[in-house]
Amino acid sequence: MTDKIVVFSTCASEEEAEKLARLVVEQGLAACASIVPNVRSYYRWQGAVETAGEYLLVIKSARRQFAALSAAIERAHSYEVPEVLAVPVVAASAPYLAWLEACLGGETEDASQ
Repeated sequence: MTDKIVVFSTCASEEEAEKLARLVVEQGLAACASIVPNVRSYYRWQGAVETAGEYLLVIKSARRQFAALSAAIERAHSYEVPEVLAVPVVAASAPYLAWLEACLGGETEDASQ
């Protein structure tokens, strides 16, 4: 198990997704934020099932950054309740983990952790 996480957040528009992706990378809260266009979401909101076209952010970060990352997304997001969902990175290649850690301003870690 590593201390790295992948954080998912959906956005209403491409412009918002680009703004949030740039924000979290520039602030050093993420090493990378990828935008997946044309996501169709079905969700329950205020008692009704809704659907919307969205843009999915796939954000690569570390657990130690989650609180600040979540707060930054929540402050800048247009949604009343933005998705900020982190999943652990169980394993990854050593070079990728080293790059990710370097981008986050920390020491490199062993991929076998």
